[in-house]
Amino acid sequence: MVREHVLEAMLSLQYLTTSLRMRRTSSLFDMEPSLSVQCVSRDPAVTAESGGMFGGQQQQQQHATGFHRASRWLCYLTTCLAFILGVGVGVALPMIYASSAGNTEINNTMITSWPMVAESPIIVHLPLNVTGTNGSAATTRPPAKSKWQLRKKEKHMLTAQRQMSLKSSQPDAGALSAEEDATAADVVSFVQPQTSWTATASDAPQQATTIVADAVKGIFWSRAVEDVLPTGFDEQNAKEWRDFSHQNPIIRVEEGCGRMQNRLITFEGGRQSCCRYRQNYDQIQGEIFSFYLSQLIGLRNLPPSSLGLVRPLDRQWINVQSSLNQAQWTEDRPVVYTQFLNDLEPAYIPVQFRGRDRHLNPSDVQHHKLEDKAERDELITLAQWSDLLVLDYLTANLDRMVNNLYNMQWNPAMMDSPAHNLARDSRTGLLVFLDNESGLLHGYRLLDKYEIYHKSLLDSLCVFRRSTVDSLRQLQSNKNVGNLLRHMFETRDPSLLDFLPFLPEKSIKTLNYRIDQVLDQVAKCQSLYGS
Repeated sequence: MVREHVLEAMLSLQYLTTSLRMRRTSSLFDMEPSLSVQCVSRDPAVTAESGGMFGGQQQQQQHATGFHRASRWLCYLTTCLAFILGVGVGVALPMIYASSAGNTEINNTMITSWPMVAESPIIVHLPLNVTGTNGSAATTRPPAKSKWQLRKKEKHMLTAQRQMSLKSSQPDAGALSAEEDATAADVVSFVQPQTSWTATASDAPQQATTIVADAVKGIFWSRAVEDVLPTGFDEQNAKEWRDFSHQNPIIRVEEGCGRMQNRLITFEGGRQSCCRYRQNYDQIQGEIFSFYLSQLIGLRNLPPSSLGLVRPLDRQWINVQSSLNQAQWTEDRPVVYTQFLNDLEPAYIPVQFRGRDRHLNPSDVQHHKLEDKAERDELITLAQWSDLLVLDYLTANLDRMVNNLYNMQWNPAMMDSPAHNLARDSRTGLLVFLDNESGLLHGYRLLDKYEIYHKSLLDSLCVFRRSTVDSLRQLQSNKNVGNLLRHMFETRDPSLLDFLPFLPEKSIKTLNYRIDQVLDQVAKCQSLYGS
């Protein structure tokens, strides 16, 4: 009997399993509550009994299904709460730890530096008030810092402590200075404090001297302009170079310095010269006598020059005989030693002289201010150009401004190019008048062709240096420019008297005439602009 009941129960369980598979359910909890379970038995009593049993089981099954559904929702809610709690704890713990570590580091730092309080108060520069007036820590907490920042500041503080301990171990000499240094060492800073800067004599900027004065007085450059002009080369420089070039041996001769037969020579000791050699005497005379004339009228823009004589067997030349042969220099020919200058750069024609309506009048510069650097530099340049135009007119020099003017017929932009045979000392602003060999002789012979250019340049000028005009007036009054030039030649280079002739009398007459022309232009300008 019991065996039959067990068999029927097993058949019912098999039927239930088959039903679940047919309904594609994966769990007992997913089974529909309406699922009916029927047991088949051949015995009616057993069938009734089993039906009553399975009816009770059906009610229990429905109750269990509701319970498991509630349990599933509870499990879902519990999982969500656990996730939220885990995220909150994961975020909060690092922040609490960092804050706690920051407080610990700051407290350790303050404890480490506390022994210095007994000697001198410690001032801790922080964004917040960490040190109170009574030496106790304020209740305001500093912001959290990363460990590497705090360690860096701690190293800085320990270094300051070591410096203070070293200074305290030094003798008491200079006690006041040591005490000030110790006080400075006691300043511990997490944030570098800003300190006021006090300029010292070496740190203070060099202020340019402020000059408030007029640029011109009538038609003359003012004294203020004269005072700021470059020094140039005076008589002492000329004498020193003349003595040096006559006495020192030459150790090297090489190509350079312009024309084919010119040479760059090097003296013993390293000083150099542009040595001018010519087959005829005109260019040698023009170079050296133009230099003498510039000294007579007070111009200091020509580099020092002196005369020499090529003698390969003399002590001065014996080391360079082979170079003289290569240069095809003839024995007993006069040459001009011109001092070689460094730091030279091209010099340009001022805008006042570039156009066809070129002019330099007092009204062009009367509003220039010497306290303005750009205007002061322009005044310095123009004052030297006024001397340049005067000298080139007196000597009829063809190789400078006249060269540019003449070539404008082929090149209209010629006046925008650097001036020919003119350079500027980049250190001092001095204009250097180079290559004056065409003056006084060669230029005079070509006046019929080029005088129109010389005269146009002189007529464009109505501002002069007073010293230059005064020297010309003295030469005009005494009519002795020829005698003065001869005297300079005879006294400075007496050994050349038998090898280089003096200027012909015709050149002296032409020079006196041109002095008169310059002074006539001065008088004309005075009538226009006053004296």
